[in-house]
Amino acid sequence: MIEERAVVVGIDGEQALLEIVRSRPCGLCGQTRGCGISMWGRLLGHRGNVFRAENRINARAGDWVVVGIEEQALLAGSLAVYGVPLALLLAGAVLGGVLLPASFGADVRSLAGAAAGLLLGLLWLRGGASGRGLPARCRPVILRADTEPAVRNLFQ
Repeated sequence: MIEERAVVVGIDGEQALLEIVRSRPCGLCGQTRGCGISMWGRLLGHRGNVFRAENRINARAGDWVVVGIEEQALLAGSLAVYGVPLALLLAGAVLGGVLLPASFGADVRSLAGAAAGLLLGLLWLRGGASGRGLPARCRPVILRADTEPAVRNLFQ
């Protein structure tokens, strides 16, 4: 099981809303939440990522906890997030080159098909982004309260 420290930012029924906070700032951007140097960090405003986890320990907002996820679930999730849009992009490029009318030109057909495939892949990811439809073994879960003072002192 992969474990990480997080802070509870809210409660929604039996689930806690968590945000991972790095114990040390990023060596590139100095941020402890979100990304401060990449294109995504600039576009999204250095927001932290809030996610849901099963709240087995009845944690409350403001509590520091240790959250865990199975290694296989992380591997499968990574494959879905990166592999599915890439596969659909490539399939779209091939199908666009074959199915669209020849009057558009080969490059334009492939580019249009690739864009359609990527868009379809991103929409597929967006539909499953809530995580509620995931099998129980693939969902993050709060394992225990975090009592390590070094992490808590970071924000005091």
